[in-house]
Amino acid sequence: MDRSCGTILPIYALPTAHGVGTLGREAREFVDFLSESGQTWWQMLPVGPTSYGDSPYQSPSTFAGNPYFIDLDYLVEDGLLTRDEVDAVDWGDDPSKVDYALLFQRREPLLRRAFERGRNGNRRLFEEFVVENESWLVDYALFMAVKRRFDLKPWIEWPDDGIRLREDDAVARYTSELADEIEFYEFEQFLFYTQWDQLMRYAHAKGVRVLGDLPIYVALDSADVWANPTMFQLDEKNVPIEVAGVPPDCFSADGQLWGNPLYDWDAMAQNGYAWWVRRIRHMCSIYDVVRIDHFRGFAGYYAIPYGNKTAEGGRWRTGPGYALFAAIKKKLGEPRIIAEDLGFLTDDVNALLRKCGYPGMKVLEFGFDSRDGGDYRPHGYPVNSIAYVGTHDNEPVNGWMATAAPEDVARAVRYLNLTKQEGYHWGMMRGIWASAAELSIVQAQDLLGLGHEARMNTPSTLGGNWCWRAKRGAFNDRLAVKLHDLTELYGRLPE
Repeated sequence: MDRSCGTILPIYALPTAHGVGTLGREAREFVDFLSESGQTWWQMLPVGPTSYGDSPYQSPSTFAGNPYFIDLDYLVEDGLLTRDEVDAVDWGDDPSKVDYALLFQRREPLLRRAFERGRNGNRRLFEEFVVENESWLVDYALFMAVKRRFDLKPWIEWPDDGIRLREDDAVARYTSELADEIEFYEFEQFLFYTQWDQLMRYAHAKGVRVLGDLPIYVALDSADVWANPTMFQLDEKNVPIEVAGVPPDCFSADGQLWGNPLYDWDAMAQNGYAWWVRRIRHMCSIYDVVRIDHFRGFAGYYAIPYGNKTAEGGRWRTGPGYALFAAIKKKLGEPRIIAEDLGFLTDDVNALLRKCGYPGMKVLEFGFDSRDGGDYRPHGYPVNSIAYVGTHDNEPVNGWMATAAPEDVARAVRYLNLTKQEGYHWGMMRGIWASAAELSIVQAQDLLGLGHEARMNTPSTLGGNWCWRAKRGAFNDRLAVKLHDLTELYGRLPE
């Protein structure tokens, strides 16, 4: 990877007129901004469908795209919707926030209307898409159709044990009974990936590459777990035995209870980690580089008894180690992967990262923590690393300056010679741009000088996360010129 830089901006945060960011014109305008400002990379959060809690890290499918991101204006241009139908919908009165409840109520009726008009018009292309994606799409569409039949209940609560446990006769019966509903969910994915491919081609033509995000775990209420129960640590009734999280530490007295089912690594090893190979292959087909979240979980992972209310009482267990990545490399060559190696690191995690050869992450805001920040200060960043001021789980700089311990802020001011005149956010970004790290990534909120009100996510909390959206016109020519000058100054312009 050449010396370069980029920006984190979730798709949902783009400033459209329809309540949420999409793959449409505003996404292309952001690509234009990145290109004009000398940025090589657009880092996104996971683009899968969201469910309870609205988190992109808890999706009903690791392969599917989020139907909220399907651009309605493009559907009008394609004749699948009318302008009046789209404009008649009230998308809310706060363009700075995503209202997920409103989206849930009002988007699907439009997509169902588009489905009825378009299901036969592009039949050949649609059927080719279904065949090409059969390995995941058939299970996902059936899963969603059955969820709809059972009032969107989690699959472990479905009242019909036959389909809950995927007995063959039940699968055949529901596939027949719900054929139209299944086709609707397949058509949604056809629309998403058609628009996704168009956006990726546009970005590549502008010299912009996309860095995607792969959560290590999948949601319990997902087609992935329902369709592959033997690959997870479930009991004879397909209920989790233990679930994922991280233990209590100085940041959280209760730890973090994520609740995701854990992989049965022994079972996965028996077929050469085929499910993971398929997952990585898919991610590498839609992104230019893939960031794997919580990489330390492959060396050792924290297991919490299912039903616990906090992360206390868990235990550390051994992960698959390099065997998983050897299998991936054997099948896929050398996929371009970034390892999120933050958190509680032990010697086995560091050894695994070195053996894989993947770049790890350095987060500048961690560098001024009086308890343990030395490894995160820019003078020590290795070339084979990705430097961040903060990730989606951190405050934007101006929020961090207002909420961090005073002694940590003072240390940052001294280290980077931060001044109000320059802007604390520009000084912090300067710190990672000047480092030796081959890639530096900043939050879009920091480019805009925003604070706590624009934070993407506060870990271990529900509500108010994954909502912030940029204002229309925020990524303007003046900002592009300033960013381009600094990108050139620190030797990060694309060749």
